[in-house]
Amino acid sequence: MIHQNNAVLGKEFNNTLKEHGLIIKRETLKTLQINMGKLCNQVCKHCHVEAGPKRTEVMTKKTIERILGLLEQSPQIDTVDITGGAPELNPNFRYLVQELNYMAKKIINRCNLTILQEKGQEDTPLFLRDNNVIIYSSLPCYTKDNVDKQRGDDVFIKSIASLKSLNSLGYGIDGSGLILKLIYNPMGPYLPPDHKTLEKDYKVELEKLGVDFNQLLTITNMPIKRFAKQLIKQSEFENYHNLLLNNFNPVSANKVMCREMLSISWDGKIYDCDFNQMLDIFAPWENNNIWDINKFENNSNNIAFSNHCFGCTAGAGSSCGGSLI
Repeated sequence: MIHQNNAVLGKEFNNTLKEHGLIIKRETLKTLQINMGKLCNQVCKHCHVEAGPKRTEVMTKKTIERILGLLEQSPQIDTVDITGGAPELNPNFRYLVQELNYMAKKIINRCNLTILQEKGQEDTPLFLRDNNVIIYSSLPCYTKDNVDKQRGDDVFIKSIASLKSLNSLGYGIDGSGLILKLIYNPMGPYLPPDHKTLEKDYKVELEKLGVDFNQLLTITNMPIKRFAKQLIKQSEFENYHNLLLNNFNPVSANKVMCREMLSISWDGKIYDCDFNQMLDIFAPWENNNIWDINKFENNSNNIAFSNHCFGCTAGAGSSCGGSLI
């Protein structure tokens, strides 16, 4: 049902672009997002990856080495965004980070915070600091009840403990050069509020708990996978789609993240973004597998769009780096 909706409403998204006279193509590739697998220590209700402790999809070292080789031939890509699942659970995570650091790439790690409280991860914060890694961490609210409701029991307490540990190393502290960004996503079927106003609230409330951070990013929930199933169960799927459609913003549409990035799956396939990856909507390249290309380049500047793309273009817009305007 969800995939059928994507097929029908995806055509509607392309029609919306035409109605606004928009032609969105990929430009120079600057960011490569690597999904290291679907293994995770959490099972979040909104997760578009449907990650969890029982998932077996994990990127191999051979695949990582192939990606690194392609990056050496693609100097225009200056940023590598590492995600999952919980990427730290991949046994080759540290190898990838170290190699990227040697290549002087800007490295982003999407850390769910609670992973830093797991056995065997005690020195991960030090490792991230020593390799100049930027940390993006999900914290959908500054209250325990709301966070635990969305992400699981005791997630808030563990997250605060991890944030304090990162702060003690300099992460999130002005002047340290160690960047810590928090990510907010709505608890239900509505758009994120103004990120600057919400950031002020986060700063005030988390300061009471002895926690600091550099910036708050707001991300719209995509109507796919677990969140889509939740919407369908609550008979809210159509209403949420209409909310995104009615808030379509051509300014946001002109700044979508897929214009400058690619997403690589755990098994080496090429997508326009992590959301398309989870729906098996391949990048419209002649070859969309890392084993069939010689470098990351625009062998096609076309982008595959579908209904969930309204999530990136509604209101102030949404991307892996937060709002677009």
